[in-house]
Amino acid sequence: MGQLEGKTSVVTGGSSGIGLATAVRLADEGSYVFVTGRREAELEAAVKTIGEDRATAVVGDISKLEDLDRLYAAVRARGKGLDVVVANAAVGTFVTLEATTEEHVDQTFAVNVRGTLFTVQKALPLLNDGAAVVLTGSTAADRGMEAFGAYAASKAAVRSFARTWSNELRGRGIRVNAISPGWIETPGGTAINGGEEAMPAIREYAAATVAKGRMGQPEEAAAVVAFLATEQSSYVVGANLYVDGGANQI
Repeated sequence: MGQLEGKTSVVTGGSSGIGLATAVRLADEGSYVFVTGRREAELEAAVKTIGEDRATAVVGDISKLEDLDRLYAAVRARGKGLDVVVANAAVGTFVTLEATTEEHVDQTFAVNVRGTLFTVQKALPLLNDGAAVVLTGSTAADRGMEAFGAYAASKAAVRSFARTWSNELRGRGIRVNAISPGWIETPGGTAINGGEEAMPAIREYAAATVAKGRMGQPEEAAAVVAFLATEQSSYVVGANLYVDGGANQI
C-alpha cells in the first residue's frame, strides 16, 4: 500500500463492479480519486465506500463531451494535475447480427469507443509526465461469443487504442495499457447475462471452463489495474493483461 501517495486518479464507470473496486484500491494506495458515472445515487454511495476524504464524485456520461469537460474541470480545480486515468466505463447487451439496429451500434460505440477516446484525449492537458492510463477491454474481443458482436468489436478497438496511444504518448513517459477481464462477478455483468436468476448457471459454466474453477471478483481485476497504475509496472507499455482465470490462455 502507499504506491500512489499524493497522486490523483480518475476512474470512469466508478460506481460499481470493477470501477468501484479499482477506485477503492487506488485510494488505498494513497491516491485521491475522482469517480464518474451516470447514476448519482450510486456514485454517492461509491464515495462513501471509497472514503469521503479520498474521493469526489462527478455525475456524467462519457459519451457526452460536456460531461467529460465537467469531470476534468473538477480535477483541474484541485490543482495537482492527474497521474492515473482508468477508462473503465462501458455498455453491452446481447444482440445477434440479424437483430442489430443502428441504435444498438451507435450506443455501444458511443460509450465504449468514442467515450473511451475522449476520456483520454481530454485528460491529456492535465496528465503529469510519467502518468499511467489503463483501459478496460474484455476477453469478448477474442472469443467470438454469439450475439455479442458490437460489444466485442468495441473492445477490440479499445485494445488497439492502447497500442497506438502508447506510441503517441511515450515522449511524455505516459504508459498506456489495457486489461481484459473474463468472467468477473459484477452487477453490470449480472444484468447483461440475464439477472440474478441466471447466475447459478454462469457460475457453473465458469467452474467447468475456467482454469481457476470459478468466476473472478472485482477486487482481482482492480489489483491488476493498480499494478499497471504504479511504478511496479514501469517496463510494461502497450500491453493487454488478461484477468480471466486462464480461460483464454489454456
